[in-house]
Amino acid sequence: MQKTFFGYRRENGRVGIRNHVIILPLDDLSNSACEAVANNVKGTLALPHAYGRLQFGDDLDLHFRTLIGTGCNPNVAAVVVIGIEPQWTQRVVDGIAKTGKPVAGFAIEKNGDLNTICAASRTAKEFVHLTSEYLRVECPVKDLWVSTKCGESDTTSGIASNPTVGNAFDKLWEAGATTLFGETTEITGGEHIVLSRCANAEVAKRFQFFFDRYAKVVDDHKTSDLSDSQPTKGNIEGGLTTIEEKALGNIQKIGRKAPVIGCLDKAEVPTGPGLWFMDSSSAAAEMVTLCAASGYVAHFFPTGQGNIIGNPILPVIKLCANPRTLRTMSEHFDVDVSGIVRKEMNYDQAGNALLEMLIRTCNGRLTAAEALGHREFIMTRLYESA
Repeated sequence: MQKTFFGYRRENGRVGIRNHVIILPLDDLSNSACEAVANNVKGTLALPHAYGRLQFGDDLDLHFRTLIGTGCNPNVAAVVVIGIEPQWTQRVVDGIAKTGKPVAGFAIEKNGDLNTICAASRTAKEFVHLTSEYLRVECPVKDLWVSTKCGESDTTSGIASNPTVGNAFDKLWEAGATTLFGETTEITGGEHIVLSRCANAEVAKRFQFFFDRYAKVVDDHKTSDLSDSQPTKGNIEGGLTTIEEKALGNIQKIGRKAPVIGCLDKAEVPTGPGLWFMDSSSAAAEMVTLCAASGYVAHFFPTGQGNIIGNPILPVIKLCANPRTLRTMSEHFDVDVSGIVRKEMNYDQAGNALLEMLIRTCNGRLTAAEALGHREFIMTRLYESA
């Protein structure tokens, strides 16, 4: 594996592989103003979403944690925040400002859309001028934070593409990088394997807490099973008939070597290098958004039946081992590991191919999802509105 890549060293020492200026709405009512600013100022990117009004408790905390984490992500060079209310807008601005990156907030109350859009556009333009002169510098692989999630899995996922990610994760762990997996629902039936990989009793207890919390949600809603959800219709068509089969394939992504050194709640940020678990939904766009909010700068996404997920700020590197999917959806994939099922490639070779694509992506190559304009940014919601 190549030992270095070229990235953007941020003010807080973290390294990004993209240089986005984002226009971040605090709430759903501010989406229009954010999109207007992004239309006015080329080189900026609006991140519209559906939430932010009448949320409370843990749900509101997660909302702020996700927005602030998104702005803090090292792939983001500068942020313009727009919200209805000045106090909540400032809360997001203050959280992002701790990184040292340029950030400014604008409230629509007592200003209206037009004045807000004008003022925010002027600031966004200055941020684009400033950040367009940032230069990539050579960085060690240990500075990389890489997350993973699979989607539309089939039998080729568990025997080929997921183990490819596991092989790459082992090599990233040996290099001192920070990696992440999650999908609490899709570990069902294989949770004992994750428990056995936990670094100590405290980590194991934390993981069990998250798994039991998820199981309680299912029980509280009087759902005796996960029919029509786990496995999905696509999973079943691809040969996965039980959640246990799906889980055993899913867990292949964490490799064989690294202990799980810590467990994070949704959108929490890890405190050191190594392999981390994050409690999360298995909904693709939701989890990838949470990974971005946790600070990860690249994402491995193995799929069997074909999933087209992307993210505005987190490059999603898609790999597949299903020859039919690679033929019918070729434009969506960055790495072809179908050689494993044809016995023309081993896991080590596949892992190296994925890592080579990771470095190329870090150095500026657009992923298939980026080139096709997939910018799914979906916030996770815990409760209904007050």
